[in-house]
Amino acid sequence: MDRPYIFCHMLTSLDGKIMGSYMDTAEGETAGNVFYNIAFGENPYYKHQGWLSGRVTTDDNFTFYEVPALNEDAPAVPAGDFVAEENATMYYVSVDPSGRLGWKSSELIYNDTHAHVIEVLTEKAGNAYKAFLRSLGISYIIAGKETLDYGMAMKKLKRLFGIETLMLGGGGILNWSFIQAGMCDEISVVIAPAADGSSETPALFNAKDNLAS
Repeated sequence: MDRPYIFCHMLTSLDGKIMGSYMDTAEGETAGNVFYNIAFGENPYYKHQGWLSGRVTTDDNFTFYEVPALNEDAPAVPAGDFVAEENATMYYVSVDPSGRLGWKSSELIYNDTHAHVIEVLTEKAGNAYKAFLRSLGISYIIAGKETLDYGMAMKKLKRLFGIETLMLGGGGILNWSFIQAGMCDEISVVIAPAADGSSETPALFNAKDNLAS
């Protein structure tokens, strides 16, 4: 297979929500620890080399809607992909087609897991943003012109970074996109014994613009 083996591993409430107030309950916190240990604990079930999330999930959990410090007069960067670290023990892959995330470092820390950041961009991402990533030592790949080419992106992750197994970690729109593209090989769900009840919080799978096919 010319792409990584992809498994979707998520924590949800009883009503299938991947965010919400249930996460702050004792039951939610216990389930959260189980979720983490399956993927990232001392003896993880999955021996993956990276995990992938969408832009909103990344902003919610790691970059916190910071604005990237861009230099619009930055010299033109070389065309194509940028590999800053090809032998990391773990990668965090963020789908950010237009280049909007305000990273502060090339290293992401999630509890006791350290990961090198890879941005998945399209050709819509400008030179200033790519120069910004390079200045931080953040790797990036280009996959698609106006919209993301999932197949191309996954092939590049395997070829350029040696990622054989990849965890898909939300949000719901990204999860559903991979299901529709036929590129989700396994689903793992940890269900907290608590409900959210809100119609506004995102679910495990969400069709973009509420359209499913």
